[in-house]
Amino acid sequence: MLELYYVYPETWDRIRASWIGGPIERYVEWLTENCYTATTVRKRVPILMEFGEFARRQGVTILEELPGHIEGFAQYWLQKHGQGCKTDEARNRVLMEAQNPARQMLVLLMPELKEKGRVEPFQELAPGLFDYMRNERGIKESTLHHYRSNLYAFERYLQNIGLKELHVLSPVILSGFVTSSSGLCKDSLGLRCTAVRILLRYLYRERIIANDLSGALDSPRNYRLSSIPRSITWDEVNRMLEAVDRRAPIGKRDHAILLLLVTYGLRAREIAALTLNDIDWRQGRIRVPERKAGHSTAYPLSTIVGEAILDYLQHGRPKTSDRHIFFRTRPPYTPMTYENISGRAARYLRKAGIPVSRPGSHTLRHTCVQRLVDADFSLKTIGDYVGHRSSDSTAIYAKVALDTLREIGAGVGEDIL
Repeated sequence: MLELYYVYPETWDRIRASWIGGPIERYVEWLTENCYTATTVRKRVPILMEFGEFARRQGVTILEELPGHIEGFAQYWLQKHGQGCKTDEARNRVLMEAQNPARQMLVLLMPELKEKGRVEPFQELAPGLFDYMRNERGIKESTLHHYRSNLYAFERYLQNIGLKELHVLSPVILSGFVTSSSGLCKDSLGLRCTAVRILLRYLYRERIIANDLSGALDSPRNYRLSSIPRSITWDEVNRMLEAVDRRAPIGKRDHAILLLLVTYGLRAREIAALTLNDIDWRQGRIRVPERKAGHSTAYPLSTIVGEAILDYLQHGRPKTSDRHIFFRTRPPYTPMTYENISGRAARYLRKAGIPVSRPGSHTLRHTCVQRLVDADFSLKTIGDYVGHRSSDSTAIYAKVALDTLREIGAGVGEDIL
């Protein structure tokens, strides 16, 4: 299979001579079967060869030992190729460039690794942390997903400042980490602080650190109803939809996703979970199961939304036995995640030049609610429509019922007061 991508026999020989040459060649076969481009294959093979050499220098002699060296190789790759990276996002891209092919190849060779997933943050320095969060704290997997990503960020921060032993943690170091995360919004920064506080309590309980430092980490104050939802106008919605090029499969998919967001106010998770079974074409209905409020909702299938989904199903969706509706357009063809959904919404908001803080799928969800508020629907009806768990979630939209507020300000609503 190497002959498809490299012209010179010396190159084939050099790859096959590597101590992981056999696994690399099998991985190349898998990439070919899953329709990866030749450019991707040629980019990944040298990275894997260097991964093999890096691991061999660490004393690795068998494949089963390789998974434990993925993170170390990624840091080595970052030091070698990330000198020009000026932002955390750029550095993370370099890290992923090394991690993804190594992890993908090893999962192909050892499928049991897929069940184990990624190496947990602080696995060596704080073993048992995630068992503690699951079994003793009762934290759900969906919440653990967010904690995991924030603890990865904390682990990288400690590596960057050269801290290798957790017993030397101090309030100054924690303060520096919070300061380095200043680009996050209040909610995200609060979640990051919560994850680190849980880690600190666990470290103190296990006597890994001498003092309980969890009290030294203050989350930003975030008062309920202190802000207003970040919606856009209906003219801006039309501008965003016009920015989608529907000639290509990716445009057909994204057009359908944006319409679902703005028409029904769905969450990104709910769109990612939709399957072919959730659309009743005969009755003209779309069902949204397992909403955040613990129930399901059935909507009339709008003609415009239905045509957009059908266009994608017929001319954009990859051929697969998986029943999910929306898929990535690049191999391997896996269902889209909620992060993918929100990222596509953010992309088109920026492409259309629409100024909004923290653009994403929730911007369009808020826009749907705002349109219902402007149409004088009751907050209870609106909450039921978009699947709010409690009326408190809908109450904030009373702040953007501008016409009603103007009437009260002019004295027309004195009977209400």
